[in-house]
Amino acid sequence: MTSYRYPNERLILALTVILVLAVIAVTATATLCGSAIFVVLMLVVAFALNRVHHDDLVKSAQPVTPESLPGLARLVEECAARLRPGKTLAYIAPGRVLNAYTFGLAEPRTVVVYAGVLEVMDEGELKFIVGHELGHIALGHTWLNSLIGGMAGIPSPYGAAALLYFAFRWWNRACEYSADRAGLLACGRPEKAISALVKLTGRGTLSREGFQRRLASLETQDDDLGNILGEILSTHPMIVKRIHALQQYAASAEYRALQTRLNDAMLST
Repeated sequence: MTSYRYPNERLILALTVILVLAVIAVTATATLCGSAIFVVLMLVVAFALNRVHHDDLVKSAQPVTPESLPGLARLVEECAARLRPGKTLAYIAPGRVLNAYTFGLAEPRTVVVYAGVLEVMDEGELKFIVGHELGHIALGHTWLNSLIGGMAGIPSPYGAAALLYFAFRWWNRACEYSADRAGLLACGRPEKAISALVKLTGRGTLSREGFQRRLASLETQDDDLGNILGEILSTHPMIVKRIHALQQYAASAEYRALQTRLNDAMLST
């Protein structure tokens, strides 16, 4: 059920890992033994930070349960039934930030949606947002980010460190394309997936004309050299590229076949 993974995501991950291991092997500042210890320490730190993050979240965020938020709990459950990410928890974090994220090295992993997202997204768009995050979990991105991120932090000469940084960002961007596909499979409506991405770029609700103006503005995003260079440093592709990738995937036979399988599986449960 993870055949929606973006092409070459695993290849990029493999190349990133090979690059990290190569740096370990050839750089004088990081012996193999010392680097292995460093990776283990990074994992321990990541686990501890995840625990602290979770504890802080519980204090400030609202858990999504059938009792507290029945409509949203049903939506999360429907998305999880389609994507099968394993045991997860969902929280609504205070704040008008238009963002969502996931964390956790072991089950139950956690999806966090900021309250601002609920203010501007309709049900179909929210399914895309939640499905995107559940896709990260189902595809293993959540724990791999901690592992590969720790490996990429191995002490090394500046040139090698920069190379590892860019390689890791390359894989991060591939993961976003995969998670967008998961979001599309969760909501089942390409136009809702696209409108959700457009809404993430600004505040407030949009009229039909306002939406079209913002979409037209995004279409020029990849014409700007600054945006192109900025993307190399970013964990996320440009929104316009994500929209085009979703449109291409939604038009593919691969997507239609997988969506049909998911729909049939939902009807049989």
